[in-house]
Amino acid sequence: MAELLDDLNSLERDGLDALADASDAEGLESWRIAYLGAKGRLKQAMGSLGAVPREQKPAVGKRLNEVKQSLEAAFEGRKSELGGSGPAKRLGPAIDLTEPGLAPPVGRRHVITRVRDELYDVFGRMGFEVATGPELEDDEHNFLKLNIPEEHPARDPIDNFYVDDPATTERPRMLRSQTSTVQIRVMETRRPPLKVIAPGRVYRPDTVDATHSFMFHQIEGLFVDRNVTMVDLKTTLFQFARAYFGEEAEIRLVPSYFPFTEPSAEFYMKIRLRPDQPARWIELGGCGMVDPAVFEAVGYDPEEWTGFAFGFGIERIAMGKYSIPDIRMLFENDVRFLSQL
Repeated sequence: MAELLDDLNSLERDGLDALADASDAEGLESWRIAYLGAKGRLKQAMGSLGAVPREQKPAVGKRLNEVKQSLEAAFEGRKSELGGSGPAKRLGPAIDLTEPGLAPPVGRRHVITRVRDELYDVFGRMGFEVATGPELEDDEHNFLKLNIPEEHPARDPIDNFYVDDPATTERPRMLRSQTSTVQIRVMETRRPPLKVIAPGRVYRPDTVDATHSFMFHQIEGLFVDRNVTMVDLKTTLFQFARAYFGEEAEIRLVPSYFPFTEPSAEFYMKIRLRPDQPARWIELGGCGMVDPAVFEAVGYDPEEWTGFAFGFGIERIAMGKYSIPDIRMLFENDVRFLSQL
């Protein structure tokens, strides 16, 4: 027993001498590990208690407890002398609370959603209200009531996404190929005057390239009242272009043909798709005066009411607004691209 007590006395003496030499947080932490740690000298001494004869354990245990209390008290005192930096060292480097923080990445609305809402605002200031309709349509609303007869090539199955077989179904269902279907549904349920825009997804089996996709977004406009003329249509389109793209916007109407409008025109704007390339004329959509046959299909008297309609591709407007050279970039969900817009 005398030998074990001498070892405990030596442990206490060596520990106190080594602790006095610890002059910083690193030295203090090293001492704690060496003497009070899970594999330190004090733990090793406590492990040897099991080999002590039973009649000697009280005396040895008492001395072991005294050494433990002595070393722990000395450690706490030394830690206070050094400013309590020992435990802080174990938690890693100190944090400078005055250092500006790093903002976490925050998501944002997709560019198509933002452009759509911007168009709502522009046309809303002109008195247009938003109307919506189903994406799963029927042949009657997508074609027939828009003055597109059954033999028209636009109804070919190769150019549409039919849900029902048009060869065996009288009025087959399909994914709408244009948001003009919403105009028909609005006119079926409301009487003039009316002034609406109809945004939404449309579907056509086009080959995907820089300016085409099999799914894209359109926004249609319809204004029906007495004595509406082509001048009203042209004024509306010019006001839209200059309100959205700026006073310097260059636009033009080119005569064209659509079954549901007469006269008809294509609406072009000079757009710069790449900052390093000159602007060029891009077709944004079609427009014209509503054909009397369309009015008759929804029960409007074409002798009393006139109106105009237009339809734009929202992707092309977004590409012109933000100089996006390829429509596919809008749907690749590349965060690096989306974060720039």
